[in-house]
Amino acid sequence: MKTLHVNLPDHPYDIIVERASLSKSGDWAAKLWQPQKVVIITDNHVGDLYDETVKLSFEAAGFEVSVFAFLEGEASKNLTTVDRAYQFLADFGMTRSDGVVALGGGVVGDLAGFVASTYMRGIHFLQIPTSLTAQVDSSVGGKTGVNTTYAKNMVGTFTQPDGVLIDPNCLATLGKRELYEGMGEVIKCGLIADAALWDILQGMTGEVDNLLDNAEALIYHSCDVKRKVVVEDELDNGTRLYLNFGHTIGHAVEATAGYGKVMHGEGVAIGMIQITKIAEAKGLVEAGLTEKIREMVLKFQLPTTFEDWDVTRLAKAITLDKKARGSKVKTVLVPKIGEAFINEIAMSDVPEWLN
Repeated sequence: MKTLHVNLPDHPYDIIVERASLSKSGDWAAKLWQPQKVVIITDNHVGDLYDETVKLSFEAAGFEVSVFAFLEGEASKNLTTVDRAYQFLADFGMTRSDGVVALGGGVVGDLAGFVASTYMRGIHFLQIPTSLTAQVDSSVGGKTGVNTTYAKNMVGTFTQPDGVLIDPNCLATLGKRELYEGMGEVIKCGLIADAALWDILQGMTGEVDNLLDNAEALIYHSCDVKRKVVVEDELDNGTRLYLNFGHTIGHAVEATAGYGKVMHGEGVAIGMIQITKIAEAKGLVEAGLTEKIREMVLKFQLPTTFEDWDVTRLAKAITLDKKARGSKVKTVLVPKIGEAFINEIAMSDVPEWLN
């Protein structure tokens, strides 16, 4: 078992990384919560695999448990699903002394966290991420949100979980595309803040079995990067923006493609390459960095470009990005592996960065 402590002054919590921990999740929760009603929020796919294991473990630990499952996929991460979840919690008799457990990937974690933070103005919340993307990124840091027809994650809150339990064994049940998608966030962490993680990635073969064998190290390094940044800048006004490397363009790709057609980590991979390509041409980053990123992205079978690239539509999506401030948008650049800085771009210059 590996533990990382997120030492936030108002809401500290631990990230536990332990194989086969799902069957002991109730004992873990009992150390954090008093006996109470618990709703496990999941999607239909993850629920079929794991909700019974988690439900039985929680019940054995003294909790009264019910499961709310929605249709898997980014297209379900919206206010309609949120409203259905509110109704489910209310019908189950949930009060402010009860809690929600997010069991699933990034879509589940974002939506469940938003529900927990807004139902009765906030109830208890735990994260049990099952996808690589969620394990290395979205389950940590307290960002919640849902999509609108205008932009990804446009409606959301900051609310920290009471704990995060990560079982790397869950990765064995992911499809190949879903597993590799998470590597977009792992590669990002190495680029912005952890040269040692980049070295681990360079030493890997890119095969599925090799990835699964290295899962604990990849998860631990990535969560440590995010933990440090979140503690320094919880509300995303300064250095936490480093975590958005590749995301401004990546989110625009996701939105213009139609939610779910380009997966999040795939969009991040495309975004990292595109923004670095232009930055390198402008002399803002190390020469040859774009090709290094491209080679790493290809090793883990992630896309390097988007076939329906439309500068006008992408630029419009970026104007709705949460990192936009007035007439400028804050983007992140990596001058060399292991470092990052914030680069403001005038809205009028955004098309140039999409060329």
